[in-house]
Amino acid sequence: MALVLQVREESWPVKGKFSISRGTRRQADLVVVEISDGERSGRGEAVPYPRYGETVAQTIRAIEQGFDQLKGQCSHDALPSVREALQQIMRPGAARNALDCALWDLEAKQTGATIWELTGVVKPEALTTAYTLSLDSPDAMAQAAVKARRYPLLKLKLGGRDGKDRTRLEAVRQAVPEARLIVDANEAWTADQLPGLLAAAAKAQVELIEQPLPADGDDVLCEIRPQVPICADESAHTREELAALAEKYQAINIKLDKTGGLSEALAMMSAARKLNFRIMVGCMLATSLAMAPALVVAAQADIIDLDGPLLLAKDRDHGLVYTNGVIDLPGPELWG
Repeated sequence: MALVLQVREESWPVKGKFSISRGTRRQADLVVVEISDGERSGRGEAVPYPRYGETVAQTIRAIEQGFDQLKGQCSHDALPSVREALQQIMRPGAARNALDCALWDLEAKQTGATIWELTGVVKPEALTTAYTLSLDSPDAMAQAAVKARRYPLLKLKLGGRDGKDRTRLEAVRQAVPEARLIVDANEAWTADQLPGLLAAAAKAQVELIEQPLPADGDDVLCEIRPQVPICADESAHTREELAALAEKYQAINIKLDKTGGLSEALAMMSAARKLNFRIMVGCMLATSLAMAPALVVAAQADIIDLDGPLLLAKDRDHGLVYTNGVIDLPGPELWG
């Protein structure tokens, strides 16, 4: 039984625009992998992220090279062994994520087992995701919050260079006094700004702040005891980094494109729990095919941020169904 790889680039338009501190995107550029045994196929989707030096072309090359090396090192096609070898052959990142998730999907198709049975994770009834408000002016974000008030948890993208993040927090909280709020600064705050913005976040009853400082400049977090828990995103990729983060952060954001797939994400979840981190599961801007594997981790998480398809103009066939932020779990037509 020889495994065959297909890999392709896809672009999906964003609903309007999506802005964070690093810039604005109007489309999601993805890489999709299919691995076939001749009868069944497994799929995986990944988002190359420029923040980590990834491009679509580089990711496709890495997938092709990694798959060739994988076939050369695996003496048989038992997929758990193939996945284990993949962890050693390729570094964490988008390329390994696409391959790892495709191998999990293929195993589910081959065995007839669900992803919940394969992983041993208890299948939840449903999961509730945050809904992200793109970085904009305070008034525009307040208006967006009112339009999105059916979602029980709103995530605010902050980090504007205009110095108006405190005003953004105040405007959104005034517009939706009943909403739960979390914040993502995408490394855009400075150490000097941090005390005032943490105080503003606490006043606005923010529940969590993602990556306020640059990953290479977050040592100052060792010296503070924030009123609002701080979550590592760009600082946290795999389980090897967790011990060093324990003095700085109270939570970590697990994303499959950072961990390099579901396999490492599950291992990272287990290791993080032992260190008493709160767990957030996040995503890049992507379709339901990228969200589905992350739901396995989300079933064990404290905060879920898997709204990628809601931010796109359209989703792929058999995509996830969202009802006011509640995600219905997918069938095997999508993944797993």
